[in-house]
Amino acid sequence: MAVLAATTGGALGAPAAAEGETPPGQVDFPTHCLPPQEAGLPPADGPTTARITVDNPAPQVGDTVTVTYQVLRTPAVAPLDPNGAGGELPADTLTPTGRILLAGAQSGEVTVVGAKRNDPVPAGTPLPAVTMTGTFTVTAPGETTLAPGSYTLHTGHLLELDTTCTADTASAAPVSARLTATPLPTANLRSVLLGAAHGGPGDRVKVTAAGFPPGAAVTVAGRAGAAETADRVRATADERGTALVELPVTDRATTAVVAYEGAAWTAGRGSGPAAYTVIAVTAPPSFTPPPSVTAPPSVTPPPSTGTQKVTATVEPGALGMTQTGEDITLGAVPYGDGAAAPGRIGTVTVTDARGGPAGWSLIGKVTDFTGPGGIRIPGASLSWTPRCVAAEGSRSVCTPGSAGAVGADGALLASTPDAPLAGGTFTIDATVTLKVPPYTPPGAYTAVLTLTLS
Repeated sequence: MAVLAATTGGALGAPAAAEGETPPGQVDFPTHCLPPQEAGLPPADGPTTARITVDNPAPQVGDTVTVTYQVLRTPAVAPLDPNGAGGELPADTLTPTGRILLAGAQSGEVTVVGAKRNDPVPAGTPLPAVTMTGTFTVTAPGETTLAPGSYTLHTGHLLELDTTCTADTASAAPVSARLTATPLPTANLRSVLLGAAHGGPGDRVKVTAAGFPPGAAVTVAGRAGAAETADRVRATADERGTALVELPVTDRATTAVVAYEGAAWTAGRGSGPAAYTVIAVTAPPSFTPPPSVTAPPSVTPPPSTGTQKVTATVEPGALGMTQTGEDITLGAVPYGDGAAAPGRIGTVTVTDARGGPAGWSLIGKVTDFTGPGGIRIPGASLSWTPRCVAAEGSRSVCTPGSAGAVGADGALLASTPDAPLAGGTFTIDATVTLKVPPYTPPGAYTAVLTLTLS
């Protein structure tokens, strides 16, 4: 397990539509805008044209989503000069704030704020388009709709004035954007631990199956590659989710042991395989002395001879790995630019001394990157390009995983195939890149990368 950290600076702007097309999510709704008394203006009624976009329309529960609320047209107008001199609203004196209304799987409001940025506006003419952004955390799976709520246009010239615009009470603002959230994946903590890594045919191996739901029916079985062998026992997990059994290994094809719930092993309800080798023991042939020979009196009998069988045993070892270093620091990214933070994982050395036919796989999973104020960068934004080299004399061929995203679902870092006789020492590393969205708030963003060998 390694900790990854990236330093930067995300709200994503909405993509522009082709000329003549209405951008997706653009809506119109009747609005009542109420200027302050000091503005010298009557209430304004008319349509508001708005658009809401999200940076991630398919998040997981717990993700932080950035939302953008654009007011493209408003009936609100620039305030008059209180001294009656006409004039105009100067540049960069308009600050917008607003609300986005959530409904469906998740309800509530999101507060959005815009920058103080505008061209000069003649007094009494419509105020210009504004853009506001904000974030919220996804708390429920399913579809959530986003509709434009009220917005306030604050002007800071001569007087501090607020013009508040709300949807006509007779017709609520229509839905402008949608997102569909998926629940967080449930980690599979099921595992098996063997009391011995090898034995003769018929030996009983002690097995500890852990990480199961308390009271679950657990099957402990032998495996040969992806297929089960005839070796099998069943037990019930105790209140800690653990089952202790003795598995008689009689099938000489068995090369590993697994534990699972249900009628058959699955990745979601079963453990990874624990390597086991069946060692065939053969007795040396019995020695029969040659028959005695009576030599003639004049002949001396030859000396008697005997033979013995000499046996040496090669003991199988284990499958294991080591990794250099603990933390991974990615390169810094300048604020404002959407850029890639580069880095490299600590070199992993896998040693396979089991001496059997089973290959192995090394899987990596990464959590979301969490930064200041709980802002997240999805773990799927981290990608890698793996590399694997087998040491001289290794029996197996090491294949690196494909270049691509890592994420919470995991990706293959390296593997070796099943073979009549597998084993060796393998050096694995990978370059990694974190894609940082534009305008991600500055600070350090940290995630956890976990490597699992099975």
